[in-house]
Amino acid sequence: MNQHVLVIDDEPDIRELLDITLMRMGVDATLAENITQAKEFLEQQSFDLCLTDMNLPDGNGIDLVAYIQKEYPSTPVAVITAYGSMETAVTALKAGAFDFVSKPIELKHLRDLVQSAFKLPSEVTSSSAPSTTSETTENSAKQILGESKAVALLRKQVAKLARSQAPVYIHGESGSGKELAAKLIHELGPRSEGPFIAVNCGAIPSELMESEFFGHKKGAFTGATENKEGFFQAANGGTLFLDEVADLPLAMQVKLLRSLQEKSVRPVGEQKEIAIDVRILSATHKDLSLEVDEGRFRQDLFYRINVITLNVPALRERKEDVELLASKMLDKIATEWQMDHIELALEAMEALKDYHFPGNIRELQNILERAYTLCEGDIINVEDLQLPTSRAQPESTPLDEAEVNIEEIGSLDDFLENIEKKAIQQALEETRWNKTAAAKRLGITFRALRYKLKKLNME
Repeated sequence: MNQHVLVIDDEPDIRELLDITLMRMGVDATLAENITQAKEFLEQQSFDLCLTDMNLPDGNGIDLVAYIQKEYPSTPVAVITAYGSMETAVTALKAGAFDFVSKPIELKHLRDLVQSAFKLPSEVTSSSAPSTTSETTENSAKQILGESKAVALLRKQVAKLARSQAPVYIHGESGSGKELAAKLIHELGPRSEGPFIAVNCGAIPSELMESEFFGHKKGAFTGATENKEGFFQAANGGTLFLDEVADLPLAMQVKLLRSLQEKSVRPVGEQKEIAIDVRILSATHKDLSLEVDEGRFRQDLFYRINVITLNVPALRERKEDVELLASKMLDKIATEWQMDHIELALEAMEALKDYHFPGNIRELQNILERAYTLCEGDIINVEDLQLPTSRAQPESTPLDEAEVNIEEIGSLDDFLENIEKKAIQQALEETRWNKTAAAKRLGITFRALRYKLKKLNME
């Protein structure tokens, strides 16, 4: 049975164009010239997609989007907007539109939109054969572990956002699980069979950004020995996740905005643009609206990527989930170390529940991994956790006697990791690579040394 699309447009030429295009795709179309007629058709039968113009004789497309969202929530709606009216498109997406296409209609973009809509899981149920799609979607979203109200809301929002093509801005502290939320939005949506490309915008040198994002042509610059596709091409048909998007320099923000508006990219050294079909998800731990106010982030790009905001709660806002998260993490650590089980002493669990976790879930993972390497048996005690008892700095540290240029070392984590590597390397060399003796010299357990060698890629 063919899919069925409801087309609403008051221009006969547009209706005919869409009808012919859909027919060539093997799709049946019902044509309406106003909102009143569209509502009559919606009452008579179900549709796999509604495609509506924004300006109609008896109302506007936004009103129709809201109506269908309320009365027929399982039917995706895409809107047709005038060329260049990005604000209108954003308004439609915020109202619940699945996606949009601009006039003059590019048939490739239209076909991509229609195919994406058809890949959406249907939530329509019948009395004879109830659908399990909603249950499946909810179970998939439970990869976000937790039983708190904050997590329940997050799972519900993720499942809903997966049905849209609207750009989503994911806000949350470092280590709170923003990338996991982005992956689930991708995996639960119509692009799940396409690639999911995650990019840390703060880790790319500014001089390489254009090439990394848009690709380059062989010979475009010194060192360009072959053609290279960029992140956009790699994510074509799927999702591009821009992590730490606030770290993009202003010059790159301009080029990114144009690519998002035109749905095309031009590789460095290439004359022609390449059409791209990607969904944009972005995230940062910074306050992006403040970055706009301070002039460090373009307002027009902010509105383009911040169509819908998803807030990921900090771990301290969901303390009731700490025990479940810790249990799952310890099961994973036990599997990796080929142990039967690892337990947390009652006092250790209470200490974790009382801790403020500035590093969120990532910090909890690191604390447990470190604690297991330090404990003698299979039970982690409170002293093994090594939780800071105060945020106050000690009166003196080994670094007090020497000035450290953070710009030169890159980051404090890199600096400390380098020191740790040198200490382990020296201990191993002095003991002729006897790991048991090296661990004793370093004042740590053999298990702790094994963990550090694996973590620092020194095995």
